[in-house]
Amino acid sequence: MWTRADLKANAKSVLRSLYWPAFLVSIVIAIATASGSGSGRPSNANRYNLNPVQRITNLLPSNSTEKLINYEFWGITLVSISILGLLFLAFKLFIGYNLEVGGRRFFIRAAKEGNSQIEELGFGFSSGGYFNILKTMLFRSIFTFLWYLLLVIPGIIKTYAYRMVPYILADNPNMDAMRAIQLSNQMTKGQKMDIFVLDLSFIGWYLLGSLLIGLGIYFVHPYANATNAELYLVLRQNAIDSGLCTHDELLLEP
Repeated sequence: MWTRADLKANAKSVLRSLYWPAFLVSIVIAIATASGSGSGRPSNANRYNLNPVQRITNLLPSNSTEKLINYEFWGITLVSISILGLLFLAFKLFIGYNLEVGGRRFFIRAAKEGNSQIEELGFGFSSGGYFNILKTMLFRSIFTFLWYLLLVIPGIIKTYAYRMVPYILADNPNMDAMRAIQLSNQMTKGQKMDIFVLDLSFIGWYLLGSLLIGLGIYFVHPYANATNAELYLVLRQNAIDSGLCTHDELLLEP
């Protein structure tokens, strides 16, 4: 059994001596996961109804619009956007997934031992589990995407169900992909609503952080990441106690 107050209190205790390393690791995690909470959002919802051509056109001086709207200009623009999209996808696949797992390991060790090193970010690349991490995280993304195709609510539920996958891989980077996803699903069974409420409890901090040109929210990330690592330790122990997994399976000392 866990409470939000206990998790947050433990996270604050850890961050007292590790805040700035945790801050740097959190920045890397945010980049690796393309965290939406770190980016500003348009103040006018109607902007979402504009297609890419209209968005760019609205930024141009009116006397230049007609000159720039031609096949060559938009052809170059679309090609550039496509290339950037492919580069981002390649980064997420070959670097981002492993960086995220390394970042989660940093916070797990900080929560468990009260200390951790930024070098943990490279864990996925040096542990011998690079390709397994890539495969498992890719499967998780695909499964989540497929659930979102059904409807938003099933997608959100499965997002929480698969939430512990990178933490599990941070313990055992060579665990079978389907097993890691299954174990995460089992760990979060009956816990999803409580985890959702835990996430909601950070909204006030993020709103306060957004007052600083949106940059202040990055200072909240270490708090949220440290709290989630505390949550994983509780769910992991519950899974071991209930026989869902063993110490050996997670490469842990008894």
